[in-house]
Amino acid sequence: MTMSGNGTFTKKCHSFFEEKYGFKKCLLTTSATDALEMCAMLCNLQENDEVIVPSYTFVSTALAFMRERANIKFADSGKDSPNITAENIKPLITSRTKVIVVVHYAGISCDMDAIMELAEKHHLIVVEDAAQAIDSYYKGKPLGSIGHLAAFSFHETKNINCGEGGMLAINDERFIRRSEILWEKGTNRAEFYRGAVNKYGWCDLGSSFLLSEINAAFLWAQLEQMDNIQDRRKHIWEMYYELLSNNMDSSNMKLPIIPDYATNNGHIFYLLCSSLDYRTRLMEWMKEKGVQLTFHYLPLHSSQYYQSKYVGKPLPNCDHYADCLVRLPLYYELKDEEVKQIAQFIIEFSQKL
Repeated sequence: MTMSGNGTFTKKCHSFFEEKYGFKKCLLTTSATDALEMCAMLCNLQENDEVIVPSYTFVSTALAFMRERANIKFADSGKDSPNITAENIKPLITSRTKVIVVVHYAGISCDMDAIMELAEKHHLIVVEDAAQAIDSYYKGKPLGSIGHLAAFSFHETKNINCGEGGMLAINDERFIRRSEILWEKGTNRAEFYRGAVNKYGWCDLGSSFLLSEINAAFLWAQLEQMDNIQDRRKHIWEMYYELLSNNMDSSNMKLPIIPDYATNNGHIFYLLCSSLDYRTRLMEWMKEKGVQLTFHYLPLHSSQYYQSKYVGKPLPNCDHYADCLVRLPLYYELKDEEVKQIAQFIIEFSQKL
């Protein structure tokens, strides 16, 4: 049995995702960053082509497309969600726009109908950064199956993980053949093994994107327990929501909003504080109680690397989430009693000020 990649467990994982979620083609990668880089390569960008990306996201979302010489146009988040919206994307579209990248923050879907309608009108490729969105849905459709291409993460912080790993999902058949070539270091090796060609060689760009078979075996074991893992994570999320919604003073902290069109996959439970100062005091209070809360992304458009390059408008919603969003502990082994205690500490803090 091979251990280097594309062996028995890799194929089992590919089949699982293609059959369960209806992706036309899946390719396991060493990370979601690699999957995004493959997406960027498949978009066949030319110098100065524009790609619309949310500013409130991990650096990989933008970096993958910058490496393909694209100009990044950062979009603001929505008022009620860290996700980008069609309303904020629309003014950024120009004759040079080629791609829209959406990020389903916390596994909660963007409004994909509105975004896909914009993309179809302007003949744009839609890439779903679904790193956090495994087993989550938009109007009954699996996230990652709606755009032309999608990237998933199996990093140890994700619901389903193999330490470090990712996956490219292809939903548009025009990208399938080239995706296999890029995945196999720019060779047509996959076609050779299928018997479609009698020898294989270098025919395109590419890299060593394949996930190790050892990691794929670990991932397969997680997939065998996926329903159990997901049920537990969603149970913890719902416990937080119920405990806090019934008892927390909501004047300084807001709960996540899940639109009617979206489902919750139990990836992240966050609170939105009224200010940076309030969030800082909450985190200090919880640390004194022995509970580590964490904030999340810093805006990419005002980052040390990009701020001198940014020429767009202010992105106030993105800045607000960066300053005010705080994440609560959420992992499979977290006990109900611990969830109740964490919630109680937050309730006490909210009521004492």
